[in-house]
Amino acid sequence: MNKPPRKRNKATSGASTDSTSAASSANEDISQQEDPGSATITVTAVEIPELTEQEQSDRLHLERKVERAIFEAGKALMELRDRRLYRSTHKTFEEYCRDRFGHNRRQSYLLMDAAVIFDNLEQKCDRSDHILPTNEWQVRPLTKLDPDIQPEAWEQAVESANGKVPSHRIVKDVVQRIMERTKVPNTYHLGEVCQILVKDNPELRGKAGCWGIVSAVNEFSCTVRMWDGEYTIGLQHLKSYNYLPSECEQMQVICDRINRVYSSGLEESVQKFLESLGKLNRAYLTALEEKLLKVLESEFRD
Repeated sequence: MNKPPRKRNKATSGASTDSTSAASSANEDISQQEDPGSATITVTAVEIPELTEQEQSDRLHLERKVERAIFEAGKALMELRDRRLYRSTHKTFEEYCRDRFGHNRRQSYLLMDAAVIFDNLEQKCDRSDHILPTNEWQVRPLTKLDPDIQPEAWEQAVESANGKVPSHRIVKDVVQRIMERTKVPNTYHLGEVCQILVKDNPELRGKAGCWGIVSAVNEFSCTVRMWDGEYTIGLQHLKSYNYLPSECEQMQVICDRINRVYSSGLEESVQKFLESLGKLNRAYLTALEEKLLKVLESEFRD
């Protein structure tokens, strides 16, 4: 009778034995190690060299170029306007800026106003920390203040920003607090004829000595209608002519007539004549002025 075949033992490879031994050895090593969370990591420190005097000078010079970039544009626009360097191709400065730079009238004048404010801050602010504006939006709220107060407001804004360049919102908040602190009672009334006092305010450039008629009375300012439109002007920049009610009514009629012709887009020489009427310091037109204005009105109607 045949015997059943004998079961053969499974062979164990040397590799398996070595692997098991290695795992056991690793486990023993891990069990003997300390908690990994308490392991010490060695980091090699890299020394950063201090700036040399020349490098510090170069940095300051380049920072100044960044700060002045946008304001140099405003100064260039002022020179183009004041010297009328656009006259060979365009009738007006506004048309030139629109065609050449893609600026509307407001953009161009905001840049020019910002350049004036920047120069004022550069001259009068404490330069020890070298903090100056870097764009037009930051200084726009300062146009509401007299030039002699602008440096004070800017330094307060820098302090509120912890020594950094302040944002538009911070500057605006500082300006509002200063305006509330220096609030002057508004005694003007609708229809009153006032003279514009520029007092180095860049926002009123070109309006020195002009007259306007109060069309709205605000808390800190008046809206004044002039020969080329309406402007909101601070009380410190207005002076009443103290005209009689009948004289105020007469000036209202003259203002309406000038404004209609001025807005019709006539040539620049004609606009200059109308602007001169906008600076009258009397409540009437002479016979010649009346005659010339009637001629322009008839031209406008045609």
